[in-house]
Amino acid sequence: QVQLVESGGGLVQAGGSLRLSCAASGGTFSSYSMGWFRQAPGKEREFVASISRNAGYAYYADSVKGRFTVSRANAKNTVSLQMNSLKPEDTAVYYCAVDSYGTGGYDYWGQGTQVTVSS
Repeated sequence: QVQLVESGGGLVQAGGSLRLSCAASGGTFSSYSMGWFRQAPGKEREFVASISRNAGYAYYADSVKGRFTVSRANAKNTVSLQMNSLKPEDTAVYYCAVDSYGTGGYDYWGQGTQVTVSS
């Protein structure tokens, strides 16, 4: 069983930056691909970014490409999402998730952290 705890959310003005972190416990972190997702009010949850086990590969949604950067520190069992040039449409609850088998199916989720971008 893997537990995930996100932190770093908050209120920021458009154009500002935030850095989200996700701390994992209860599993072998270095063997998992990790992902970030978000869900805005009234919308479905959507993919934001993912990173492979050894950080060799990272993928981004088109809407955040060039503004967000995903990284991980396997020695600390953490994955981070640096968010720059934030826009009001980035407002959402952000979740980190574990892809245990590297298949794109995420089987453990954190409780989320709220990001609000004011215009």
